[in-house]
Amino acid sequence: MPYIYFTEEQKELANSVDLLDFLRRRGEQLERSGREWRWKKDRGITIRGREWYNHYDGSGGGPVQFVREHYNLSYPEAVTMLLNDGYGEIVTDNRQKEIKERKPFALPKRCDTMRRVFAYLIKLRHIDADIISHFAHERTLYEDKDYHNVVFVGHDENGVPKHAHKVGTYSESVYRGNVESSDPRYCFRHTGSGDTLYVFEAPVDMLSFITMNKQGWQQNNYVTLDGVTEHAILWVLKQNPHITKIRLCLDHDQAGIEAGYRLTELINKEGYSDIMPLHPINKDWNEDRKAQLGYDAVPASESPKIAMFYSVAGELSNAQSDIQPNIENINRQVDLLKRNINNDSVYEIIENIYTLTMVSAADQFKRIGKPVTVKELADKMADGYAPHKDRGGMRSRCDDISLLFKTILSQKVMPGIRTNTERENEINNYVSFARECVKALSYLRLEKQHQEQNADATAKSMAMI
Repeated sequence: MPYIYFTEEQKELANSVDLLDFLRRRGEQLERSGREWRWKKDRGITIRGREWYNHYDGSGGGPVQFVREHYNLSYPEAVTMLLNDGYGEIVTDNRQKEIKERKPFALPKRCDTMRRVFAYLIKLRHIDADIISHFAHERTLYEDKDYHNVVFVGHDENGVPKHAHKVGTYSESVYRGNVESSDPRYCFRHTGSGDTLYVFEAPVDMLSFITMNKQGWQQNNYVTLDGVTEHAILWVLKQNPHITKIRLCLDHDQAGIEAGYRLTELINKEGYSDIMPLHPINKDWNEDRKAQLGYDAVPASESPKIAMFYSVAGELSNAQSDIQPNIENINRQVDLLKRNINNDSVYEIIENIYTLTMVSAADQFKRIGKPVTVKELADKMADGYAPHKDRGGMRSRCDDISLLFKTILSQKVMPGIRTNTERENEINNYVSFARECVKALSYLRLEKQHQEQNADATAKSMAMI
């Protein structure tokens, strides 16, 4: 298309377009997902106002980036679309902006030998030579001719290569990347006759795990991922109905742990219930292999977000209140929260909302003949925690609390007689509401910790001057 000049004001206007409204006007289907909207065309993407987030790969941003990535447009084309083809000034200089076409997938050229690959995988990664030979024989592992990378190949259902992951062989601090146009459904894998699928973040982790668990390994099923996306898992499950058990062997760090929650949720929706995390002792399975041989290994790390959530939930598990547990008292506290988001009293206000909510929920369960303790409700609240959905700053969290409370209020005033089951579902919304409170309290605690750590670091730096 011809070169288009946009003023800074027009660029800002394009990036301030409400994505939800934009997609609806284009006939896209969306569905409510908490405070966000999920795009049915790509269910990993959620929309909120002018921002979007891809839960598969962690990308996100504003409207211009969204249109560029998901409608395959150039920058001027994306801005023009968002501004509805009327705000760009055409520059009459006949220059054309070439739209880059996606290259077809092609495997790197094979090297005649695998000396570099064997040396790297055996000496540096400590993978069993027989296992390397097995995958080399299957032509799913080889050495590329130009750069001597290890190439891990994934095939489609017809045996045609569709994915390749490259790992450099010069040192432990290596290059990693996929061949352009790799299809994420067809990652490096092994399919056996057993009922269990082991899922890994990277091929070296998979080979390390097999090395440490060689007995009868070929009967099992193994798959690696593009990061922590679920495309390859879902494809393997679709193609192999004999698989009924999934073991998520992701890294033992914050990203791996939280990805496990997200993948469990997605796989469960496909009808699978036997899904379990299987964490390495150290940071990943290759680090476990090193430790097994007596080498130093990178240690595991936990998710601060998860640890803080359960810490706060534990402190509040026996919450009681002298205030009468009714909806009006909660309403007053929520109104108070709106006026004090940036004040030091915000923690106490949210804590009061939580306490009142849990006591009210217990009281209502008692009224329908299903008495439970606040402690039992607190355990139920904590069991429903999903760290991969625990995002946003303090203002958005307070907005969530207010929005969910409006839902509870609207259900409260609905006309008609409701069954005990319907009333129980409404009461369970109180538990979900309380969970949002704990998430906000956990966020405040973590923010305070970060501020204290930064202050300590600053003080130490000043002391050294």
